[in-house]
Amino acid sequence: MAHPSQLGFQDAASPLMEELLHFHDHALMIIFLISTMVLYIIVAMISTKLSNMYILDSQEIEIIWTVLPAIVLILIALPSIRILYLMDEINDPHLTIKAMAHQWYWSYEYTDYEDLGFDSYMIATEDLIPGQFRLLEADHRMVIPVESPIRLLISAEDVLHSWAVPSLGVKMDAIPGRLNQTAFMTSHSGVFYGQCSEICGANHSFMPIVVEAVPLKHFEYWSSLILEDT
Repeated sequence: MAHPSQLGFQDAASPLMEELLHFHDHALMIIFLISTMVLYIIVAMISTKLSNMYILDSQEIEIIWTVLPAIVLILIALPSIRILYLMDEINDPHLTIKAMAHQWYWSYEYTDYEDLGFDSYMIATEDLIPGQFRLLEADHRMVIPVESPIRLLISAEDVLHSWAVPSLGVKMDAIPGRLNQTAFMTSHSGVFYGQCSEICGANHSFMPIVVEAVPLKHFEYWSSLILEDT
């Protein structure tokens, strides 16, 4: 989850988010170098006392300021396209979960298990126990096995919503009448928080997303308990 006064991204909890953080650092370094060079040129042009009123153009300078931006765009475009393909790639998922958005809660259905599904509501502030986070805790978490490819099917029942968990690098719109899909994999156990990221009405900020990644044997035990209760 995010922390007070945090300036950067949340720590990566999935391989995809690690790739996004690396690309962010890569692009930021290019921006820093360009900004430094432009600032140097501006200062040099302002501070110099040398001038030549007879130079109207320069083929060398025009070639340089055409080729350099092309190289910069290639250096940014290639890793960006690679990550775009990685985000769309779904290879033999171990588990498929359908997330349905409502005003204002989420419902989850584990399609590989019969009768395994539940609604997930935000825990009200007065019902929180010590250690829980306001506006982020849900009464039922989406439990998944760690280090397993997960396919997530996302849709909405009423209006536009968006299923987003920043630390996992996942953000997918939930659109009524349309079934979107995305995939992710957690690299370690933990609890990861997200929220609806599409303004969906009065209680938009009151439908959190809580993903809990646990070892496979713990997930199997949890699923068996849920099925027994149903």
